[in-house]
Amino acid sequence: MKNNVPTLQFFGFAFTSLGGTLLHFLYDWTNESIIIAPFSGVNESTWEHMKLLFFPWLIFTLAESLFIKDSDNYWCVKLIGILSGLTTIPALFYAYNGVIGSSPDWLNIAIFFVAAAITFYVETRLLNKETIKCRRPYIAIGIICLIGALFIVFTFFTPQLNIFKDPLSGSYGLSA
Repeated sequence: MKNNVPTLQFFGFAFTSLGGTLLHFLYDWTNESIIIAPFSGVNESTWEHMKLLFFPWLIFTLAESLFIKDSDNYWCVKLIGILSGLTTIPALFYAYNGVIGSSPDWLNIAIFFVAAAITFYVETRLLNKETIKCRRPYIAIGIICLIGALFIVFTFFTPQLNIFKDPLSGSYGLSA
């Protein structure tokens, strides 16, 4: 298994990066389809950019799980990886906004790719080392499902918190 991990993870990074980029525009391309909205970016908020990382990662993770059968720690490692990437996006976004006070598009795009790279780097390291002892993988799967459910629910019922606020329009969720 260890020999295949870096190759699979590289494809995961490429798939997630491409998928997230496409999802950024898909909502607009489909004339704001309510069916597409839960899985794509509906505005320019930090939360929506996190969603762009999560759903392509999830599709790849489900496919990859068919090839990595001998790792008892797979789901716990994948959870740690995606949490690393998801926390990178707001951490970097709010850090640089606090320093420079603006949000250039090129930097937002770079943050997405950095977050995807961190996700797959963390996973690759943990899958190769097999240092994580995952006693209850169903809990990791449940947390991953909960994260996905929150992305979907908050698309339609958006909390009035800054992470959900579209910096361009000042509105939240679909209303942006």
